[in-house]
Amino acid sequence: METREASPAHFLFTIESFSLLENCGIDKYETKEFVAETTTGMKLIIYPNGDDIVGKDGDYVSVYLAMADKTSLPGNCEVNVVFSIFLYNHNSGNYLTSLGITRRFLAITSEWGFSKFISKKVLSDTSNGYLVDDNCVFGAEVFVVKSSAVTGCLSLKNEIHYKRDWKISNFSQLGDVWKSEEFCAGDHKWRIWLFPNGNGDATGRGVSVFLYYVGSGSVNARDTVWIKNHFSDEHIERTTTDWFSTSSNNWGWPSFTELANMNDPKKGFIVKDCLHLDIEISVRAVAQ
Repeated sequence: METREASPAHFLFTIESFSLLENCGIDKYETKEFVAETTTGMKLIIYPNGDDIVGKDGDYVSVYLAMADKTSLPGNCEVNVVFSIFLYNHNSGNYLTSLGITRRFLAITSEWGFSKFISKKVLSDTSNGYLVDDNCVFGAEVFVVKSSAVTGCLSLKNEIHYKRDWKISNFSQLGDVWKSEEFCAGDHKWRIWLFPNGNGDATGRGVSVFLYYVGSGSVNARDTVWIKNHFSDEHIERTTTDWFSTSSNNWGWPSFTELANMNDPKKGFIVKDCLHLDIEISVRAVAQ
């Protein structure tokens, strides 16, 4: 390892509230794609508690450079890359950097890097300057400098639970799908889609419920959905934690519950053709 003043030419990436990674259960994070001197896009892969590729070592942070889409490289082709990985020192204004190393990227060997890039003890000691106000900045340089750096940011959030509920009348007349109005949770917009007679493979067999993300960037959220019981506390409850983005904007349950269970008047989920639907969302991380 060495230090230098100049910032990396191709990529900078900030992690805010680094200590919350473990609380959010994020053991591995892949950054957005960036383009340098390669024929394919690249990305950084960061393991805040160490990787299991070269042996699990929770006392270190592991960092790797990887092809963003290894299928874009035919099996008989290769990309030879000279790269360095960086960590910003807030105290000195310099960067801790790996020496430029040359590696051959293939479809079957699509990532290279450092299992022991920096010890967690050194990183967490604020006097060293790498983690200040619980923020740290990683970077990468690949081949020759040609363009301005592409920046990204992963923001970890202290969980705040946002709740919303609906009283859905005339349930038997909803048609194929009921869509909620847009609502805000964690400074992001969402919608609920409910398919009274199921969706996809569950059509005719179950009730489908999906949470849709209405926004840009990527959001990691934990959501719990209830179909409430009118007669007792025996509600139907489902929970999931997923990444939402513009390209993958919905997660949910094709068969939240069976139609026979829902439509049985003795079960108490639909009374006077009315259904109660509740949701609780907590946003855990945001990536741009």
